[in-house]
Formats: sequence, structure tokens, C-alpha cells
Amino acid sequence: MSPRPNIDHIRRPQILAAAAEVIAERGIAATRVADVAGRAGTSTSAVLYWFGSKEELLAEALMWEDDLFYADVTERLAEGYSPAERLALLIEAASLGGGWTLWMELWSRALRDPQAAEARENGDLRWREAIAEVVRDGCESGDFEEVDPDQVALTLSALLDGLAVQVTLGDSEVTAARMNQIGRTMAERLVSCQVPESPSRWLAPA
Repeated sequence: MSPRPNIDHIRRPQILAAAAEVIAERGIAATRVADVAGRAGTSTSAVLYWFGSKEELLAEALMWEDDLFYADVTERLAEGYSPAERLALLIEAASLGGGWTLWMELWSRALRDPQAAEARENGDLRWREAIAEVVRDGCESGDFEEVDPDQVALTLSALLDGLAVQVTLGDSEVTAARMNQIGRTMAERLVSCQVPESPSRWLAPA
């Protein structure tokens, strides 16, 4: 008889995907491990094998979804875009929403939970570095005015984070398209360069 195949590398991503969906739908407080197990098509014990608590599950589900986000962004940024176009791509990607609901769950937990606080800090650092890298490239190429990339990244990420909360909450005055527009306007002021409207066509017309 052949040995039983190890499918752990398959099961864990399935659990993380299910966790991201359920937590986004119900919130971490209303999510049970059994809910995640049911969505993933596995058992509660299988979920607990990988994750010791809902907080750990939230943090890892968010990082997993973040990895997918950055993998997609990295692939698109490698297509020969200029620094200004790459900056526009990052702003558009943020405007589409993605895992903002999970981020809001994490932000609230981070006020009192050290594990959530660490995951929040790591995620924010990653986001700011993605922006700063584009700004550094733009400064080196002469496309952008000489600025502090880290300061630009901090300012722009804070703006986008705040707008994303309003978009996620369904504010009638803050749509994804308006978030994208405001983000590009601020970016243009920060780097003194025109940021194109939609080089990737990620964002549907308003």
C-alpha cells in the first residue's frame, strides 16, 4: 500500500481563505472556529491543529490575503510601467478594497491584543515600504522631485487607510473611485509629478 499523501500544504491555504471570508462577513467576535471549518470543508480539530486562537487565525488570514495582494501588485508593477504609473497602480489597488474589512477587524483588536498589534505593525510597514520603493525609484530616475520617500509613504498610506475605512463602511460621499482620485491628487502634490488616472484599468468607471 502506498503511503498516505501529505496534504497539509493544501489544507492550510484553504483554511486561511475560508477564515478570511467568514471573518469579513461576520466579524471576528461572531466567528466560530466551527464556522471556518465548515467553510473550508474540514473539521474543527484540523483548524485548531494549525491555529491556536481566533486572534491568531485573524492575523494569519490577513497576512495570507496580503500576500495575494502583493503578489498581484508585484506582477503588474513588473510590466514596465513608469514610477508615476506604478504609484497610480498602488493607489488603484488600495481603492479596490481587497482586505480592508479584515484590516479594520485587526486594527480594533490591536488596541489590546499584542499579537494583533504586531501583525498590524508588520502589515503597515510592508504597505509603506511598497509605496516608498516606488517613490525612491522615481526620485532616482528624475521623474519625481527630490523628496523623503519614507515621509511620502507615511503621508499617502495614512490618507489611503483613512479613506478606505469610509469606502468599506459604505459612506455615500466616499466611493472607491473618489478614493482613487483623492489619492492620486495627494500623490501628485507630494512628488510634483502627474499621476495617471488608470494605467491598469483595475478600477471600474464610477
